[in-house]
Amino acid sequence: MKKPRTQTSGSGLRGEYEGAADDYTVGQDWHAYTPQMHERWRRLFARQSALVKTHACAAFRDGLARLDCAQGIPRFEDANVILGAATGWQLVAVPGFIPDAVFFDHLAHRRFPVTRWLREEHELDYLVEPDVFHDFFGHVPMLLNPAIADFLELYGKAGERAMAMDALDMLARIYWYTIEFGLVREEGGLKVFGAGIISSSGETRFSIEDAKVLRLPFEAVRVMRTGYMIDSFQKTYFVLESLPQLIEALVHLDFGPVYETWRTHAPLPAGDTLPGEIPIAGEPA
Repeated sequence: MKKPRTQTSGSGLRGEYEGAADDYTVGQDWHAYTPQMHERWRRLFARQSALVKTHACAAFRDGLARLDCAQGIPRFEDANVILGAATGWQLVAVPGFIPDAVFFDHLAHRRFPVTRWLREEHELDYLVEPDVFHDFFGHVPMLLNPAIADFLELYGKAGERAMAMDALDMLARIYWYTIEFGLVREEGGLKVFGAGIISSSGETRFSIEDAKVLRLPFEAVRVMRTGYMIDSFQKTYFVLESLPQLIEALVHLDFGPVYETWRTHAPLPAGDTLPGEIPIAGEPA
């Protein structure tokens, strides 16, 4: 989840919360991006888009092509024209992490917060927090898919109840293991749709090809009970049979009793299996 945090280094746009609106939005200030930043974006885009062709799901590939953002850091206002016509979503620029309640409210109203600063040169391969490349390249193409667009709105609306029931960690795991680190079965194999995977060249290959990683069929309660890694590649990935399954598996689930039953239990360790679970094999490299 996105939470406020003071930034002390990085690009000139990094973590500048002063002047942000009550909903933590700021102007993108596109003209502040330097030629070096645009060149860095182009290198990141070239590296990741090569993997997209073979490892990303069709919805991601189609969405990325429609956004046409290979030549430099995109203008959010241009993307909003495409998003608005397709699914009614809009991008809003934010300085960095934002409070949970604000994040949920944006999603509930079909506004997706996109961090406006770009990672530094030494952060090309590992980044501890989302930047504009992660948020835009990783997330925005999937906002053009109706199933993901509808799911994110419902997820935003579910936030208030989760916070009231002290079960935010459980709800956050749904987001983490789908929107950030989700896999889907497609075209006779496994494909990536999670932004945390697709914006990382190493994890893109690892999540699909590594023989030791645990991949499990998507099951909502199992996901909500499973811990995750924040400083390394994931040890567990959950696999959807199709993108619409994300809505179908959750829309009729009564989250209240699930929260009541499991919120005081320690999360299941990432990488561990439960009795009777059958892992899904990865794809050969």
